[in-house]
Amino acid sequence: MLSKSEVKYIQSLFQKKFRDAENRYLAEGPKIVDEALNTPGLTVKKIWGLEEWVRRQQPMQPAVEMIPVAGFELEKISQLKTPNEVVALIEKKDSEIIGWQDGAQLVLALDGIQDPGNLGTIIRTADWFGVPGIVCSQDCADMYNSKVVQSAMGSLFRIPVIYTDLPDWLARQNRIPVYGAVLDGVPLSTRPEKAAGVLVIGNESKGIRPEAATHLTHKITIERIGTAESLNAAVATGILLSHLK
Repeated sequence: MLSKSEVKYIQSLFQKKFRDAENRYLAEGPKIVDEALNTPGLTVKKIWGLEEWVRRQQPMQPAVEMIPVAGFELEKISQLKTPNEVVALIEKKDSEIIGWQDGAQLVLALDGIQDPGNLGTIIRTADWFGVPGIVCSQDCADMYNSKVVQSAMGSLFRIPVIYTDLPDWLARQNRIPVYGAVLDGVPLSTRPEKAAGVLVIGNESKGIRPEAATHLTHKITIERIGTAESLNAAVATGILLSHLK
């Protein structure tokens, strides 16, 4: 039986300020938790799961504390509309730029991506295309938001993500190509070669802001065939990476 204090502690991690203070976050669902348990260098501090799940998994992960809970208890500590068997408490790990921005690979830079679902999908897409890391502006959605964790589907555990002053960071990328999708850019189909450097993805409604756009060295555009006003930021990221990678 979960104590009131334990429930209160877990629920506090629904909020960014407490995740930051504790340096921990939550992940839910068998698939995501299984990925967390099997990701080298990731520390799973504690797990609360339905008895059947704990009984199956505990023999394979004896070093991780697993606490059996009833269904009604899982509902109290879940951020999902329909709780999914298990909730894990995971320790944040530091991400560093050093080692994955050498100009030889294509790194993502996100300028004001504020929808958590978009950010999670972008992280998952970056993982698919082998992007070594992501640089976010300070006002991007929190990477440990539950919707980000769920939509990233385990890719969050593998892709380094940092938050910084994006225009300042871009200004320091000397002699490295910086690509950005803008309406008046060169059509993507005219670029047959692979790209290396930085690919900037703009805000869902405003696009790449002037402070970041001033550092673009290659302006590109995804040609529109139909009549839609714009593309979802995560969808645009997938199209761009598929072509540029």
